Amino acid sequence: MQIIFIIEQNAHLSLAIWEYIWYNIIMKKDIYKINDNDLTYGRGYVYSLQYHIVWCTKYRKPVLRNGLDDDIKGMLLQLAEEYSFTILAMEVMPDHIHLLLDCKPQFRISDMVKILKGNTARWLFMEHPELKQDLWGGHLWNPSYCAVTVSDRSREQVTRYINSQKEKA
Repeated sequence: MQIIFIIEQNAHLSLAIWEYIWYNIIMKKDIYKINDNDLTYGRGYVYSLQYHIVWCTKYRKPVLRNGLDDDIKGMLLQLAEEYSFTILAMEVMPDHIHLLLDCKPQFRISDMVKILKGNTARWLFMEHPELKQDLWGGHLWNPSYCAVTVSDRSREQVTRYINSQKEKA
């Protein structure tokens, strides 16, 4: 109601100004706070890409326990920093890993998973050579994985699901 009064009082203003006022007041947009959202801004692009990724140990062997789960979490955080992606949620179970990632559009998800699985396997076998005895053929990870896109609406639900994994076990 107050806006209609302002419009009537200032009918002489151009249509472009009224469109600007409508967009920024009615639509509750503030050009000075445009970065206060869940989007990531790069040079020439804006994105919001989250993936829920799950992969398993070979033959679902429960070898990721007794401190190895914490070691893998640390390694995954280092990889996130090195490759400039964000881990929004993470849980390492004895036989699989859940990650919720936010990454740049330049990363193909298959390349991201290859980096994560390859680096963690190489590092774990160097630090814990006894793992090869528990795994047939000396492979830590199953070659497959699951990657699901996550929307702004479902991100909180996926985060709660990942964080509750240890409670279910």
